[in-house]
Amino acid sequence: MLWPFNHFRKPRLAPAGTIEAIYGMIVTQAREPIFYRDLGVPDTVNGRFDLLLLHLWLLLRRLRTAQGGVELSQALFDRFCEDMDDNLREMGVGDQTVPKRMRAFGEAFYGRVQAYDQAIEAGPEALAQAICKNILNGASMDQARLLAAYGLATNADLGGAGDPALLLGSFKFPAPLREDGAS
Repeated sequence: MLWPFNHFRKPRLAPAGTIEAIYGMIVTQAREPIFYRDLGVPDTVNGRFDLLLLHLWLLLRRLRTAQGGVELSQALFDRFCEDMDDNLREMGVGDQTVPKRMRAFGEAFYGRVQAYDQAIEAGPEALAQAICKNILNGASMDQARLLAAYGLATNADLGGAGDPALLLGSFKFPAPLREDGAS
């Protein structure tokens, strides 16, 4: 039966399965061993979180310009929040502490989005500095430059993907560059 007030509802652009698939792509890419083994990202909870944020930011940045991208961006951000909440609970964080930790995740997300947006507009060296500070704990500018080059390549690849490919999750992240420049 067709509900008579359905036309007042915002249509959901991407089905839940598509959101899960795209979020899964982000998580899978952020877990690529090369980031940790060759590019100096700390293989810690914080390192993995920061790399997840980098990939989520890159995709959300591209979705800002996609027809229908706002709805998908919100759905992906909501999925990210659910994932963070679930992970906290699996790690044994109590119900009273979860909201504080979620607030900290939100602040980290928005802070990095702002830093990366400003940096990418300023150029590769600025992006490398932001990545060095936020992901590599200020440890290695050489590795940060490689991560920035990867971020710029990913930004270009996503920019070249058509809106339908993005909305349906039929795009791919590029392979990360190793220290020797190979992918």
